[in-house]
Amino acid sequence: QVQLVESGGGLVQAGASLRLSCAASGRAFSMYGMAWFRQAPGKEREFVAAISWSGGNTAYVDSVRGRFTISRDNSGNILYLQMNSLKPEDTAVYSCALKYSGPTYLPHTKDEFSVWGQGTQVTVSS
Repeated sequence: QVQLVESGGGLVQAGASLRLSCAASGRAFSMYGMAWFRQAPGKEREFVAAISWSGGNTAYVDSVRGRFTISRDNSGNILYLQMNSLKPEDTAVYSCALKYSGPTYLPHTKDEFSVWGQGTQVTVSS
C-alpha cells in the first residue's frame, strides 16, 4: 500500500512563494496520476492541479493557473507544487492524492483518487 506524506507548508505574506512536496512510500508497482487538492475552513475540498504519470499532461483550477506549477520526479516518487504570488485566498490545507492509471491519464475529480495524504497547512497573510 502506497502512503503519501506532504511537507513544505507554512505561514507567509501575500506575494511570497512556497514549494510543497508529497513523498510516496511503500509498494507501488503501477503507474499513477497525481493531484493537489485544498480545503479552506468551512469550504469543500477543491481541486488545485493534476499531473499524469508521464508528466506530459497537467491541469489547473483557473484561480491558480499562471501562479502554481505542478511537477513530479518519478525516480524519487515525489510530487511538487510550486506556488508563487500567493494570495490570502490560497490559505488552506493542501493534500496530495494518487490514482492508479495509464501514463497519460489526467485524474482530477475527488472520487477518482484512492490514496490521500494527511495534508499540510498553508497560511497567507495580507
